[in-house]
Amino acid sequence: MILGCHVNFGIEQLLGCAKQATEYGANTFMFYTGAPQNTIRKPLDQNLILEAKTYMKEHQMDLSHVICHAPYIINLANKKDKNKWEFSIQFLKNEIDRCESMGITNIVLHPGSAVGLTHEEGIQNIIEALNFVLRKDQTCNILLETMAGKGTECGCNLEEIKQILDQVGKEHVGVCIDTCHLNDAGYSLKNFDSFLQQLDELIGLDSLKCVHLNDSKNECGTHKDRHENIGFGTIGFDVLLSILNHPKLKEVPFILETPYVGNNKEDKTRIYPPYRFEIMSLKNQTLNQNLYEDIVSFYKKD
Repeated sequence: MILGCHVNFGIEQLLGCAKQATEYGANTFMFYTGAPQNTIRKPLDQNLILEAKTYMKEHQMDLSHVICHAPYIINLANKKDKNKWEFSIQFLKNEIDRCESMGITNIVLHPGSAVGLTHEEGIQNIIEALNFVLRKDQTCNILLETMAGKGTECGCNLEEIKQILDQVGKEHVGVCIDTCHLNDAGYSLKNFDSFLQQLDELIGLDSLKCVHLNDSKNECGTHKDRHENIGFGTIGFDVLLSILNHPKLKEVPFILETPYVGNNKEDKTRIYPPYRFEIMSLKNQTLNQNLYEDIVSFYKKD
């Protein structure tokens, strides 16, 4: 299995990401090139990129499986303020350039939210923006993420993703599915084979380049987008494990984006990453019922 998680792009940049993933027992990872909520971006260090590539080879990590995530501040669906829309386009271009300089071949993008426009207007704005962004010589694919349908989000079902792809093309655009988002959008993942068949018929399985593997705090179809730790939500461990091990998805990277946890809900500063333990559970194919206690105990002793 190709299994990783979200890691931090810190002082050591791509090298630090790879080291962190290794510590978690992952063989791939996903990162933002800076904070997802702002536009501050530090210059890339080419020496660290070279060191990262060497480190990854030594630890059997395939760079082509590594995923970048575009920041949340990019909203291609809303053109009410044209300056902001054009800024989103340029910022996405810059993020793609940063990916390509590191050799990253896939960047996940939330399609956007219409906010004050009709849903159809939002989708058409996404199509127009992507056609501005895409270059014929591009080496980094844009992966449109399936959304939960919260608020005015676009891309919350396969038909909308297909509509965008049909008017943009698939040469440099693919799909990332998120299990929490699919559940919250109304897709029953207990019938995952049926979902995959629908995806194949509408879009093509060859366009599926990444899976965000998350449990959900919500019942199916609630359109809320609240991630839960693997096996502790409404989707459940067995369903998520079967998706991870699906024979048609052997070459697809799976990325965990589950919540950090702690033993004090009031103290948000003392929460810890769950990935080491969730990855271990998935590899062992056994749910760790003591997940929260084990995480807190492990990090407190450090």
